[in-house]
Amino acid sequence: MIEKFAGKKALIIGGTGGIGRELAVGLAKQGALTVLHGGSSQQGLESALAAIQEAGGRAEGFLYPADGDGAAEAILNLAAVLFGKHGGTPESAPSRAGYAEKNYRSDMLPDILVCAWGPFFRKPIGEMNGGDWHYLIKNNLIFPGILISLVINGMIDKKWGRILLFGGTNTDTIRGFSTTAAYSAAKTGLGVLAKSVARTAGPHGVTCNVICPGLTDTEYTDEGTKAYNRRLSPGGKALDPADSARMAFAVLENERINGAVIPVDAGVVL
Repeated sequence: MIEKFAGKKALIIGGTGGIGRELAVGLAKQGALTVLHGGSSQQGLESALAAIQEAGGRAEGFLYPADGDGAAEAILNLAAVLFGKHGGTPESAPSRAGYAEKNYRSDMLPDILVCAWGPFFRKPIGEMNGGDWHYLIKNNLIFPGILISLVINGMIDKKWGRILLFGGTNTDTIRGFSTTAAYSAAKTGLGVLAKSVARTAGPHGVTCNVICPGLTDTEYTDEGTKAYNRRLSPGGKALDPADSARMAFAVLENERINGAVIPVDAGVVL
């Protein structure tokens, strides 16, 4: 098998389950040194690492809550330490390193950044309070934005980088939503991030794209949500994480796809 990402370092935010896990295993199979981030499940982390090892890949991983202040900086620093185990030593942050309190040489930062995490809940817009808005926008738009700011200059310096973000169902363009306005507004905003990175870093071999999965059943999906997904999905069948993962690999492999917002949703309209 051709290892298309041999020698590359991949950081998967939300890599211990769902679509993130599918991507982590696939990237490791294709030769990437993969670092998995998970939020709280030690069992999920160990299971994902075991799956990668059984597939012959290399992986490290850690748990860290992604919804706190300074989480992006902390997660990136923890990942850099694990990448450093496989070569490289810490040094003081260069002036180009964004606003992290601490950083590492570009060879200890990810070549591939996947953000497959983001909290979700439904509530009519008239019932949303300030805390609801802050929580959803911070974690679904600001958090990936900070991650991008912290890694992009290292990717530009190396003249190669891949950033992949995950939007929500039907957030590939501006639409109205009756019960997910804040979440969907944040996820729609990821398209601006991707197009901004493409414009800024595309000439230096860096791509950034957004995949917007349809209604997907994962190990986290409860029975009520599965029923909802079946009812609204075309053909009565929800998507599987592998459906989005196949598109993700095609996007990561193709340097000509840049700044794209791609629905993988079987044509569902909510």
